[in-house]
Amino acid sequence: MSLAIRCQNLTKRYDGRPPVDAVRGLDLAVEDGECFGLLGPNGAGKTTTIEILEGLLQATSGEVELLGMRWGQDDYAIRQRIGISLQETKLAEKLQVRETLSLFRSFYDQGMEPAEAMEKVSLGEKARTWVGKLSGGQRQRLAVACALVGDPDLLFLDEPTTGLDPQSRRELWEIIRDFGRRGRTVLLTTHYMDEAERLCDRVAIVDQGRVIALGTPRELIASLGGEHVIQFTVAADPQSRLIRAELESLPSVETAITEADHVSLAVSQPHLALPALLAHLESRQLELASLTTRHASLEDVFVRLAGRSLDEETSQ
Repeated sequence: MSLAIRCQNLTKRYDGRPPVDAVRGLDLAVEDGECFGLLGPNGAGKTTTIEILEGLLQATSGEVELLGMRWGQDDYAIRQRIGISLQETKLAEKLQVRETLSLFRSFYDQGMEPAEAMEKVSLGEKARTWVGKLSGGQRQRLAVACALVGDPDLLFLDEPTTGLDPQSRRELWEIIRDFGRRGRTVLLTTHYMDEAERLCDRVAIVDQGRVIALGTPRELIASLGGEHVIQFTVAADPQSRLIRAELESLPSVETAITEADHVSLAVSQPHLALPALLAHLESRQLELASLTTRHASLEDVFVRLAGRSLDEETSQ
């Protein structure tokens, strides 16, 4: 299958004392028609990577191809075939929704009518509303409509649902799914793992400027070795009194990860692991303070690979 995006050994260094390497030898290959997720915590290098791919930043080194073309050689042709929704989009507040989309449509040789773009994001009734009067969710949908109005083959969405309420998030999810059903390609960055699991055909988990895992959400979750997670805390300090090897020797426990305030076990059969865990804690005279069970997620994959949760920002 042909590739919509190919980047090889991509690096971005910011000068300073010391210099900061935001992207460190990153490789990506995104197929035509794929919804591909670039995942990781704040500071992992996701936005820097996507801005290089969009042509907004120049890489320090490495190769980038979009739709078989290269920045610096085919700039106009690339811009005519991509749509971009930035992490934060500032639109003129004294323009109406229709006027805003008409302006963005004028940037492209061909595309959809502003009315069609408004309908795709459920803003038809807001055509004459000033941008400054829109809610946060409506502004985000308008930003996506601005990216869609050129009828692109490749759509970049950088953290498109950050700060949105649950209903607005689901409305944007359906817009993204509809774009994919038309055989177009999406590159999505997010730190919401549930979003990636619902939308993406494949994902790359990025940490400290490198890809640390790549595959379908199902494949990456399966790599934990267990489909379920038991998460618990004890009244005493788990770091000093719980031994990882002992936990991993319990029935059906595949991996054990001790974090600052809790312990997570990846297990294949919770009905076997739970009684064994309770007996183990009792034998070590530890009092159980809390316990939950749930299905494993991409966040569990990240914690296992990076050794910390997604809430902890990457320091470069």
